[in-house]
Amino acid sequence: MLLDVERMKANVRQSETEDLLDRVTIFRDGMEDAALAYIDEELRRRDITRARIDAHEQMRRENLILMRDGFPARCGECFRPAVERVVDWHWVYGLIPLFRRSFYYCEKHQPPKA
Repeated sequence: MLLDVERMKANVRQSETEDLLDRVTIFRDGMEDAALAYIDEELRRRDITRARIDAHEQMRRENLILMRDGFPARCGECFRPAVERVVDWHWVYGLIPLFRRSFYYCEKHQPPKA
């Protein structure tokens, strides 16, 4: 698969800083080198220091959920790293429970504790 450089650059410029920090730290292993270089450049342009990048990575890794393949789980509601796994029913049309499956959530989308 070829990397569409202009599309990637536009995506990086429009992304929130927190998303870029997640990409350059937690999701680094699954990314193209060219994309990582451009993200690093964008973070420098936004005056994000290496210390802040390292602190972000340390904070994220504290509660990170890894999948069997070793990659971090992503929230099912957004693209942030998941910090909670909930096993529940997968429903068809909201009426029929079909099978149990894992749902992953970031700290922003975690379901309320019962």
